[in-house]
Amino acid sequence: MADWEEEFLSHWDVEHAESFLPASNSRDSWQFYSLAYGIDGNTSMYRATGKVQYLDRALLYVDNMVNTARDSWSLEGSQFDDVYKGWSSGQPETLGEEVPLFESYCWRYVTRLLRVIRETPALYDNARYRRQYEQLLEFSEKEIFEKWFQRGADAHIYRENTHMASHWASIAMDLSLMTSDAARKERYREVFNLINRGLPNHPSSLREQLGTHPTNAAASFWSDEWGVHSGPGQDVSHGNAVVGYIVEAHEAGMEWTDEDVRTLLVTLDSVIWPSDGQYAQFVDGSGKGDGWFNDGFMKLGRYDAKLQLRLETHMVGWNTQFFGNAALNVRLLSERSAH
Repeated sequence: MADWEEEFLSHWDVEHAESFLPASNSRDSWQFYSLAYGIDGNTSMYRATGKVQYLDRALLYVDNMVNTARDSWSLEGSQFDDVYKGWSSGQPETLGEEVPLFESYCWRYVTRLLRVIRETPALYDNARYRRQYEQLLEFSEKEIFEKWFQRGADAHIYRENTHMASHWASIAMDLSLMTSDAARKERYREVFNLINRGLPNHPSSLREQLGTHPTNAAASFWSDEWGVHSGPGQDVSHGNAVVGYIVEAHEAGMEWTDEDVRTLLVTLDSVIWPSDGQYAQFVDGSGKGDGWFNDGFMKLGRYDAKLQLRLETHMVGWNTQFFGNAALNVRLLSERSAH
């Protein structure tokens, strides 16, 4: 684990100065998309090491985003013009708009960070961290979840494909584990269960999408299109979000089982990545992919030491998110082997 922290630190300040800090202050929700990786990497390294310098940096990014949020009616170009706070997009295709995808892509890692504080007594019982936690939780509940739910759950929460819906399943799950409001908790659990078990506006669910792989009975297969069960299936790049969500839900003891994780592990180890230097583009094993596993498939290494050893020779995506998750995998593997 020390080697991974050393690699992490060799990139930490450069990525902070050149990418993550400017993005967190940008007021541009499009830049929050890549900022997500900085939040996840620092949160993971904190979980691996217990060193608050990493937690503090993740919190800095979130505080900056929250501090730059503006009332929707004051955002020139916003299509909502309501009283919720948010940010406009600087991406050319969505310029000036408020975009739920950009916010949810990032905020699944914000709510995971908040759960770390809530579930770590030394942090939750610390006045400074408790204050930050309570402020950021309230913002997340109102200005992220409630905002997009009230603006239209079918359009903005129960999304048109698996990976975009998985972001909201993750956020709803985390908020359900933290909120002190009974009505909000019920809403979060409802959204979590509907995405997993039966979407109100699509002919499927995440649970129905995942099935037996057509070429490897021990592996999982799924399409990103609701109700579709034929190849080539989900592209690996976006499939990271689905896998990352399932890993987190499994760790929380919610919905996803040991068997679900085992089949995903086989999907990565035998179908998507059959040999070093060869990567599939789709989960059926077809196409030529780029081997980007950082924000999802990478997290399966915490369940299997042999897979983790493979990932330690994997040279794609070496950045703080990769290193943070590699260190966390090692930490969790060692904890599992000790029990």
